[in-house]
Amino acid sequence: MSVGLLAVVDDILSAALKASSKAAGVVIDDAAVTPQYVQGITPARELPVVLKIALGSLVNKFVIIIPIALLLTAFAPWVLPYLLIIGGTYLCFEGSEKVLEWFGFHHGHADEGARDEKKLVFGAVRTDLILSTEIMLISLANLESGLSIWMTLGILAVIALLMTGIVYGAVALLVKIDDIGLKMAKNSDRRVRHTGTRIVRSMPAVFRVISVVGTVAMLWVGGHLVLANLGAVGLTAITDFVHGVEHLLEPLGGFVVWFGDTLMSAIAGLILGLVIVGIVLLIGRMLGKEPTFTEGGESPADVHA
Repeated sequence: MSVGLLAVVDDILSAALKASSKAAGVVIDDAAVTPQYVQGITPARELPVVLKIALGSLVNKFVIIIPIALLLTAFAPWVLPYLLIIGGTYLCFEGSEKVLEWFGFHHGHADEGARDEKKLVFGAVRTDLILSTEIMLISLANLESGLSIWMTLGILAVIALLMTGIVYGAVALLVKIDDIGLKMAKNSDRRVRHTGTRIVRSMPAVFRVISVVGTVAMLWVGGHLVLANLGAVGLTAITDFVHGVEHLLEPLGGFVVWFGDTLMSAIAGLILGLVIVGIVLLIGRMLGKEPTFTEGGESPADVHA
């Protein structure tokens, strides 16, 4: 019996690794997006906040995404593309807002919760819900047909734990690496001390890059979710155009095709996000709320505390 159990566990682990490999790009995006939510809080609260977001991510996956995905896959698979389009549109909206913030434009709500830990966690978990949904649905789509419901559930559970550990382990390392650098800078060994000093000095630039990458990731993933699912809801013209561009780029190699697809997704995401921001601002103006501007704009990210 134990041998049979080990065989089942081995099958689940193998299937989980194989299915989740297709979602690697979204996992990288998730890891790039999340550190933005930890900026602006005190160093002592960084790891607790990351832990709260990670727990929220597990709740997203086990309480919301996996049960709903299994139910919809079984009884209403036609609903899934609409949900992914809605989620992608929200990511485009968030990413476009951050792009506008680089130029000193503020919609108003972003700064209200900048120092509020609960709002930071809620915002991160909300974004994680969309990214985790794509991770789990991509993994689900890559499972072999004919699996039992329990085997499918076990594989998805392993994927959920694995991806959450990878993403938030990487985030925890990123947000605490400057503290590691500070400890190294106080070491008695000159080489260790020099390395620690370089780490500390480089972190503001690293977090600026992470902020930019995270914003581009939102636009890329959001735009891709929308473009990839429009065909499934009947808007095949746009999907056919995307496939046509990919076909034209194929002779140039796989990387060029990937880059072209990514660029199209990001541009489409930015355009869609700006349209949504405009609609939100129009509604806000009708309700008497005015947008705010700052002189000279902001850097892509605040300096990490």
